[in-house]
Amino acid sequence: MRLRPALAALGLLLAVVACAPVTSHHGFQAIETAPKDVKVGVDTKSTVLEKLGSPSTVSTFDVNTWFYVSQVTDRVSWHRPQVRSRDIVAIGFDNQSEQVATVNSYTLKDGKVIAFNGRETPTRGRELSILEQLLGNVGRGSLLPTEDVTPGSAPGR
Repeated sequence: MRLRPALAALGLLLAVVACAPVTSHHGFQAIETAPKDVKVGVDTKSTVLEKLGSPSTVSTFDVNTWFYVSQVTDRVSWHRPQVRSRDIVAIGFDNQSEQVATVNSYTLKDGKVIAFNGRETPTRGRELSILEQLLGNVGRGSLLPTEDVTPGSAPGR
């Protein structure tokens, strides 16, 4: 009789623990120096590399803009992960002197939802039906191997 309450308590404990969120940290993690410590007009590309390390990404259109991106997500059991925070620091450098020209910080609140377009671009050729796919190889070659293929034997012997 004492076993049932103990098993019920254990089951309740497992149910509560299973619903606890799992927190994940992704991207740039400031260890010694934060991106906000980068000074405009003082720091250069080399000093930024020393302080922060390699950027998360470099701008596609301007190699003098570096991005340091970090994100924290929570996941509860089988549900889709929820983004708790996202921080992006964009550091722009001067083309000539390679000194820091701008330091911009963006958070999750600055993001915008983009409408996804689910249309597909048609490809050339024709689509085969299931029956054509199944019967497409009938008559092409033989179904049986032409050589004696046994494990451990060299082909052609």
